[in-house]
Amino acid sequence: MIFQDPVTADLPVERLMQTGLLSCSPDTPLHEAAERMTSRRCSSMLIMADGKALGIWTERDSLRLDFGDPAALLTPIGRVMSSPVSQLHLSTPLSEVAERFRDSGHRHFLVVDDESRPRGIVSQTDMALKQGLEPYLGLREVHEAMDPAPLMVAGDLALAEVASAMHRHNQDAAVVACADGGHGILTERDMVRFVARHPGNTPVESLASRPLLTVRRNDTLLRARDLLIDHRVRHLAVLDDDAVVGLLGFRNILDGVEHRHRQELRQALEQRDRALSRSRLNLQLAERVIEASLEGIIITDAEGRIEFVNPAFSHTTGYSPEEVLGRTPAVLSSGRHDGAFYANMWQTLREKGYWRGEIWNRRKSGQLYLELLTITAIRDGEGNIGNYAALFTDITHIRENEDQIRRLAYYDPLTRLPNRRLLEDRLELAIRHAHRQRRRLAVLFIDLDHFKQVNDSLGHAAGDELLLEVSRRLGDRLREDDTLARLGGDEFIVLLPDLEDADEVTRIARRLLDAIAEPFRLGPQTVRVGCSLGISLYPDDALSAEDLIQHADAAMYRAKQEGRNGFRLFRRDMNQQEHRWLQMETALREALETGEGLSLHYQPQVDPASRRVRSAEALARWQHPELGPVSPADFIPLAERAGLMVPLGRRLMRLAAGQLRGWLDQGREPVPVSVNLSAQQFWQQDLLAEVRGLLTDYRLPAGLFGLELTESLLLDKQQQAALLLQALRDLGCPLAIDDFGTGYSSLSYLHALPVTSLKIDRSFVSQIGECRSSSAVLAAVTGLARELDLQVVAEGVETRAQLKALGRYHLTLVQGWLTGRPMPAAEFAERWLAPAGRVPAS
Repeated sequence: MIFQDPVTADLPVERLMQTGLLSCSPDTPLHEAAERMTSRRCSSMLIMADGKALGIWTERDSLRLDFGDPAALLTPIGRVMSSPVSQLHLSTPLSEVAERFRDSGHRHFLVVDDESRPRGIVSQTDMALKQGLEPYLGLREVHEAMDPAPLMVAGDLALAEVASAMHRHNQDAAVVACADGGHGILTERDMVRFVARHPGNTPVESLASRPLLTVRRNDTLLRARDLLIDHRVRHLAVLDDDAVVGLLGFRNILDGVEHRHRQELRQALEQRDRALSRSRLNLQLAERVIEASLEGIIITDAEGRIEFVNPAFSHTTGYSPEEVLGRTPAVLSSGRHDGAFYANMWQTLREKGYWRGEIWNRRKSGQLYLELLTITAIRDGEGNIGNYAALFTDITHIRENEDQIRRLAYYDPLTRLPNRRLLEDRLELAIRHAHRQRRRLAVLFIDLDHFKQVNDSLGHAAGDELLLEVSRRLGDRLREDDTLARLGGDEFIVLLPDLEDADEVTRIARRLLDAIAEPFRLGPQTVRVGCSLGISLYPDDALSAEDLIQHADAAMYRAKQEGRNGFRLFRRDMNQQEHRWLQMETALREALETGEGLSLHYQPQVDPASRRVRSAEALARWQHPELGPVSPADFIPLAERAGLMVPLGRRLMRLAAGQLRGWLDQGREPVPVSVNLSAQQFWQQDLLAEVRGLLTDYRLPAGLFGLELTESLLLDKQQQAALLLQALRDLGCPLAIDDFGTGYSSLSYLHALPVTSLKIDRSFVSQIGECRSSSAVLAAVTGLARELDLQVVAEGVETRAQLKALGRYHLTLVQGWLTGRPMPAAEFAERWLAPAGRVPAS
């Protein structure tokens, strides 16, 4: 492999390895292992038993399977794994790893620690993607590295024949010539996907990836590598006059690069050495270097009289050579250093032959400046000092910048308040002082309420203005020895040292709450925000700075949960709740990795006239072996807080698509199933590709797999949302607006966005017949939906009286416990989904 410099080459492989090991037991069926590799987009899987790696199965190994025999895909992976696993120690230098890859011909190494425990995997692709090849690849063209004789196969060949040919010719890809004259490609990764979801021994034309990504033979290897990375593929076809003349992959790029790079690097170093040798022999060149130097240079005689200065000296000091030649450097003296300073300097020069340090001098204009000065005594052949050479650099701005950096390191750049780092330093000192004096201190954690709304509605400039005013108000209400710090965002911390009693803390807390409760004037706007405040006491609640801040944070969250705009003192049960949330978050992350415990229940949506089910909503459920059944009301907010909504949504979408496929394979006639989509998942760039992949992977007919979105999700970026929704509709996905009427409902987007149905929130249904406004909203929404040709679903129908009252409105479907509770897939199918040809239950 290639390394930019010796420092990179000496880095341990631990810096490069992939730590997310994918593993299975030896008795895992091949198709199940392949499914896990496909979903994780991994190129290898470890076979583990009792914590030890017994073998490895890679994409390359899939070529040895007989795709003509479906039973082969049920073989336990332990029978076809490669063993033993080639290993590297964590500390192995990357240069040695590169040699091991080249000499062994392997594509993967297992990285182990001192006790031979698996810690990660490193592959050839890791070495290629994470090392500095860009300058070199930019100078080479595709035809220099491509495989000029790629494996070409006809599209009518069976999958088993192509896999055998790839293995026999030691190729990791095959170009497929299709009947329409185009080309596709099959790769080792495709083979793993076929192992996971066996398509049968079908002609490869229907399985090949199309269109085939291409580059021109004269394109640079850098462009080719960027295409491989951007499109997440491993091969590009090389074209010459629209004909495929070669194939290029990471392996081709890596072959031969190291030797040529080293050769060129060696030549460059030799040229540099020759240039340096010539420069040392050329006095004229040395003089030019001195003239061009950005450092000021002074040469004096043995008595200290100036004999030479360079242009940088004049530029820095303002003195011309004529003004200083024959004089001593004392002409630059600032008057800031006493005689003892200069005496020590000359004593060091006489004893060591050089002196280096910082010194204040004065320019001709009278301005002071700080310079980094190095003075060297130059001796003749007999060892006598004949001259002194001084090199100096003006570092005034450097020191000013360092002071600024120091301020930034300890102070918030917006409010100029102490940041977390300085607060923790002061808190540690205050704790030690309180311990010695046997006094109390308090930590107050403050979080503004509704600050995000100010940012979103008035802009970040107004948000910054609000934070400045908040910091001023809080500071005015504190004592002289108190510390107010900003952690970031809208979070502040107050340190109250030397407290007489706990009542003093609550008095200060009320003053701070009152200060923030007053209106804020932001330009022409007047806003109110309020704040939530948590308090922890030393030594009552904790003895360390970290625990005091953590406990105050927990108390603040309790204040938010219990109504905001108030304060709470820390209690031990808060800490227990935080530990439970942490335990739940860890368990949820593991569940998303393995899928264990996550499932879907299905609630029917029924035609109120015929009482037949027409569609269903998929609802997430989580059963943990230790925590038991966890309510969606707990783990959904947890996923939002922990940033796990995107992986959770992907997992649930795949579960729903797989269940639809299962019902189809059982010969049932499934109804459309809709999955709730979070805002984070909706705005992911790959959502459309992900849905398209699900429909393709599970071979779902159009109209079966639908999505539900909340209306607030669509308001901020309505134009972008319309384009994405239309693309989803083009895939055949029904789209519903959930909880309609509870947010900032906009009639304009109903005709602009390609949605198919509206779901009226349960709050309107529960008050029907009791509240005129609910009836009016239902009449307006259903009438509007009828004119726009939209379906209307009433949620939360729980009583026959509600169902009867809803009969007055133009409703398409109803959903609620009256018509059917959420139930597991098997129970839903048995109750609502009849086998093909039979009428479902009503």
